[in-house]
Amino acid sequence: MSMSDWNIVTRSMRTRTFSSIVTILSVAIAVGLVTLLISMRDAGENSFKRGTGNVQMLISKEAGPLPSVLNSMFYASPPTTPITWAQYLELKRSYPFAWAVPTQLGDSYLDAPVMGTDESFFESFQPAQGTDWTLATGVYFDKPFQVVVGADASARLGLSLGDTISLEHGAPRSEGGHTHDEFSFEVVGVLESTGTAHDRAIFTSLDSSWIIHAHDRREAIFGHGITTSIDDLIHEDMKITAVYASLGDRKGALVQVLSALLRDPNWTVASPADTVGNLFSIVSNIDQVLLAMAIAVMLSSGVSILLALYNSMEQRRKQIAVLRVLGASRPRVFSMVLTESAIIGLIGGAIGLALSILGGLIVTNVLAQRVGIVIEPALPLDGYLMIVLASVALSCIAGVLPAIVAYRTSVVRALRPAM
Repeated sequence: MSMSDWNIVTRSMRTRTFSSIVTILSVAIAVGLVTLLISMRDAGENSFKRGTGNVQMLISKEAGPLPSVLNSMFYASPPTTPITWAQYLELKRSYPFAWAVPTQLGDSYLDAPVMGTDESFFESFQPAQGTDWTLATGVYFDKPFQVVVGADASARLGLSLGDTISLEHGAPRSEGGHTHDEFSFEVVGVLESTGTAHDRAIFTSLDSSWIIHAHDRREAIFGHGITTSIDDLIHEDMKITAVYASLGDRKGALVQVLSALLRDPNWTVASPADTVGNLFSIVSNIDQVLLAMAIAVMLSSGVSILLALYNSMEQRRKQIAVLRVLGASRPRVFSMVLTESAIIGLIGGAIGLALSILGGLIVTNVLAQRVGIVIEPALPLDGYLMIVLASVALSCIAGVLPAIVAYRTSVVRALRPAM
């Protein structure tokens, strides 16, 4: 296409600025929706699977594997069925675990869940596959009434070394909770970000969790004003809510242990990565509906291009006739109309990609703050290129009919004086 043809096309678009902008925006919104949905699908599943870390088995007494994983690993809500310490010790003796980390949930500080655990949580459990815990500052807790704070919880709640807090019984900001004002917990460590839900949690020793709940039990018996220490604990106080477990490299034994635990009605056992995969296989049905809606929006943008160019043909018949008189062939006029539609598709596609990237950043930030999961929606470079090319191709297809109208424009009729 010559420079003069390019000038004609761009000038034509400028004379119809409002119509061109609206059409481009419709393409951009459609491309942005499609791109964001496609990039989010795999990124979300991969991020949740990464958040299960190196746990091969999550063992609890929850109603099923899915609530067990969501509650005990992603802090959806506190688990409701406790495991006694004696049951935990018997579980460890019964199976050849490489490690089995006890965890207890049920307390909170403001909007951060508090997990009671022991030193093996930081030594054996990896929050993300291949990622070890790292302290940004301070040390890990080594005695009661000390806490280590996740990166997101520290930033969001303004907690730093030396701060003291009082824990609240129950889920974050839940009704019926009460603050354990009798006990002050000192912040002794702040963790580096792991990009998982654990970043929004606070961690303390099991002894600490047990003592504050034992204090409630003892107050009901002896009244207010008493003190409670580790020496006052009884078996009823020593409870956990889940066990993170792994057999290490003994893959052959994994199937046998899982089968044995699945047959035991006393336990609910989940393979966290598989459970997350099953969850996303269910959610994928919704994804497909959303993707179909986004594609429908993209097709409708193609229709809007068709209508915008077709309607403009009525106004441009005289212009096209003049071009024909000046020597422009029918194929040349046809190509100019297609070029205009391609430009609309190219600009709309580029703006749509920018919108999808911006939307992805917003979604990432919201999920990181609300759920503690870092999802990074992204496609390979050729993926973005293919989406833009598809936008241009769809626009060109939409421009075929208006181009045919331009191609068939009669010079004599278009230039005939109005009667």
